[in-house]
Parts: sequence; C-alpha cells; structure tokens
Amino acid sequence: MMEKLKPLILAIWLVLIMAGCGISDDSDESSYRQVSTDEAVAIMEEESDYIILDVRTSEEFREQHIPDATNVPNESIGTDEIKELQDKEQLILVYCRSGNRSKQAAEKLARLGYTNIVEFGGINDWTGETVSEQ
Repeated sequence: MMEKLKPLILAIWLVLIMAGCGISDDSDESSYRQVSTDEAVAIMEEESDYIILDVRTSEEFREQHIPDATNVPNESIGTDEIKELQDKEQLILVYCRSGNRSKQAAEKLARLGYTNIVEFGGINDWTGETVSEQ
C-alpha cells in the first residue's frame, strides 16, 4: 500500500514546492520610501546629514538642478559600488525629471544595500530654488 502512495506523496510535495516558488517577496519595493516634493522639503529642513541625488543625465543636471545635489545618472547605477555614495545608511533623497528614473534608481540602490532612500519624484514638481552650471 505504501508503494502505491509514494507517487502521490511525491506529486503533492512537488506541487507544494512549486507553489512556494511563486510567492513573491515585496521587501525590495518597500526598501525605499516615496514622498511628495513638499515632504522632501520638510525632510531637508529637519535633517542635516543627507545627500540629494539627481539621477538625470549630466547634461540635464548642468542645465538645472537642486542646489548641493549630487549627480549620478540612473543609467550608471548598476551592480558596482557608487563612489559618491559611500555610506549605505545615509539618508539619500532621489529625484529625476518626472519621477520615473528616480523610482528605478531607488530600486537599484535598495538592491545594492542602501537602507535609507527617499524618492521624491521629479524636478518638474520642484518649487524651490534651482541652479545651473551653464
């Protein structure tokens, strides 16, 4: 009788294993916070040790950016360490032009082990001061 049950037990076991593989862990998505530009301004007023990270291209950055922002283009963020971002626990406020690239960059930074990421959309919504390097 046990010999007849072995294939059934094996089949049930395989189904359970395969079902477990389909469970997704959304922890990567929750490893950064999304806030509005107004909330980002409030954070900048309250905190002191943070980096404002502009993930647009170098050309876009030179045209207009938030004062004291650091430029690391989204396309350059991969699997290697980022020399401009040495402290993986430091508060990093990420923005781009409209919010798409900043979300991508925030996800990539989280995968690289950065733990204090705040994504606040794009400079299109920024009402504060900006500077140009042209």
